[in-house]
Amino acid sequence: MSGARTRLRSRQPEGRLGRILFYEAFRRTLHLCLRVVFRLRATGTGNVPAAGPLLIAGNHQSYLDPPSIGCSIRERHLSFIARAGLFGFRPFGWVIGMLNSVPLAEEKGDAAAIRETIRRLQAGHAVLIFPEGSRTEDGQIAEFKRGVALLLKKAKCPVLPVAIRGAYEAWPRRQKIPTPWRGRVRVAFGKPIGYDELMRDGPEAALTRIRDEVVTLYASLEEPKQ
Repeated sequence: MSGARTRLRSRQPEGRLGRILFYEAFRRTLHLCLRVVFRLRATGTGNVPAAGPLLIAGNHQSYLDPPSIGCSIRERHLSFIARAGLFGFRPFGWVIGMLNSVPLAEEKGDAAAIRETIRRLQAGHAVLIFPEGSRTEDGQIAEFKRGVALLLKKAKCPVLPVAIRGAYEAWPRRQKIPTPWRGRVRVAFGKPIGYDELMRDGPEAALTRIRDEVVTLYASLEEPKQ
């Protein structure tokens, strides 16, 4: 029993047992639902380090991205950056808070959220970010926001590129609710890039490299034409 509890606690640094159990139960249930309704599949999950600070950076297709990526990782729990407005509806705000979400006031360039993100990384968390800043308008991967380069520089931790495909078709930006069973949602995890290697040519070059890695992973998820 103590061994199982220790393994659970290792998935979420600083987390209380109740929060950890909530996340784990939610993750398993959601993973099953996404596999059935959106035929979610993930590759490269073995590339995710089981412990230590980690920044996970991916493309942003729809509201399905955070749960699809988060629930595909079994060995550790993620922290998420979420728009502050999502916390306004109390039941939903409570749920995403229990799932380790950090509120971000986008229009204000929320320095507090950035500080909290860096603090969590220093404490050994894995944090998921979407450097495009918002969901894609057309399914294509937009340029990454230059402000993310500063976060990369301050984070001083490995970065893991990840790509998601099919989520835009299931739930495009202008559609209020998702369309079940429309195509497949696929996730591909790349290999972590060490901080020193990533920052060798400076923050801007680091940002470009991460985007290139995400684009390559995205291309690998294209389904063969019938």
